[in-house]
Amino acid sequence: MPAPVYATVTDLAEYLGTAPPADAERLLTAASRMLDARVLAYCRYDVDTAGLPADPDVAAAIARAVCAQVAWWDEIGDHTGAAGAGYGNVSIGSVSLGRTTGSASSSASGGDSAARQIAPQVADELRAPHLHDKLVIGALAVPW
Repeated sequence: MPAPVYATVTDLAEYLGTAPPADAERLLTAASRMLDARVLAYCRYDVDTAGLPADPDVAAAIARAVCAQVAWWDEIGDHTGAAGAGYGNVSIGSVSLGRTTGSASSSASGGDSAARQIAPQVADELRAPHLHDKLVIGALAVPW
């Protein structure tokens, strides 16, 4: 069974209020996978036989959350974490360059990149008051 994609290009265009990026389908797939692994895996909600949210309010909130993640990536200009990849600490003669955020290994890998963070708006979408009895968010290890 293929991984679900929770939002459409039309959903993204409506969320952004403008034409979506040319690679919108790929970004929506990537955002759906990321939120599945980092957020939705810790949530409880009813699903249909395809594994998608059964309740229309929950489906709409998750679609908006996916769109929020894509919008975040657009705002920071990176969706893979590549912009956060690079050197940890480098010395050439008397010149020393380094990154102070995270460990040298995570800085070099891009793991601490803003692209690997969950967009703040994701929490806003999933914590809407009308969802409190339809979407239960479990204990998350992410700072949002």
